[in-house]
Amino acid sequence: MNFHGILSIYKFEMGRTMRTLGQSIASPVISTILYFIVFGSAIGSNIGDIDGVKYGAFIVPGLIMLTVLSQSIANASFGIYFPRFTGTIYEILSAPLSFVEITIGYVGAAATKAIIIGIIVLTTAGFFVPLEIQHPIWMAFFLVITCVTFSLLGFIIGIWADGFEKLQLIPLLIITPLTFLGGSFYSISMLPPFWQSVSMFNPVVYLISGFRWSFYESSDVSLATSVTMILVFLSLCIGIIAWIFKTGYRLRN
Repeated sequence: MNFHGILSIYKFEMGRTMRTLGQSIASPVISTILYFIVFGSAIGSNIGDIDGVKYGAFIVPGLIMLTVLSQSIANASFGIYFPRFTGTIYEILSAPLSFVEITIGYVGAAATKAIIIGIIVLTTAGFFVPLEIQHPIWMAFFLVITCVTFSLLGFIIGIWADGFEKLQLIPLLIITPLTFLGGSFYSISMLPPFWQSVSMFNPVVYLISGFRWSFYESSDVSLATSVTMILVFLSLCIGIIAWIFKTGYRLRN
């Protein structure tokens, strides 16, 4: 394992992140404040407790997931797309680095930034509602595994995209709607039976459900199901990336 090469990529990507740290921090903090003003105060005051949890506190796990999903994909997709755009990707591919080491460097940096922003959102939420994390280890597990998995997805999108506009195509048209419809701001049990069944085909439901369970032991699906689904999605992303580097898809031309 070429740890020096991995660290070089990681440091370069984190350095790019640190140059826009103010913007990276300000955006999620402001968004969190607005969500709590609109959902927590204006709407939440007319909604009772959900599974014994105040609505303002209930939406915190979904709000964190909404943020880290978008940040993971955006950071990883741009991180690998920009070297392709400038042509420096060929220098990386010709270096003594395997596809595993290249992926660890880029995905590790993207996931790290998403985790930092997730913690910032969690801290900001603590100023608005009393938070109770009943299973902090499980909370950390879901936060890290989600950031890594969706950074891998962003890495795939960054290789697939052949223009800057395509970097936003899948996140805007697919990921964001799935997140909003995945129980970020409500419980799936509040839906009619038909739509509850439909929601079970949304993979984001399992992420948010497991993450919310780590806070309040309240979930729409079992913990085992949530863990299984995220590991399946993680394995699928790893398999696609392995195929990309094996075939040279969008990398050799």
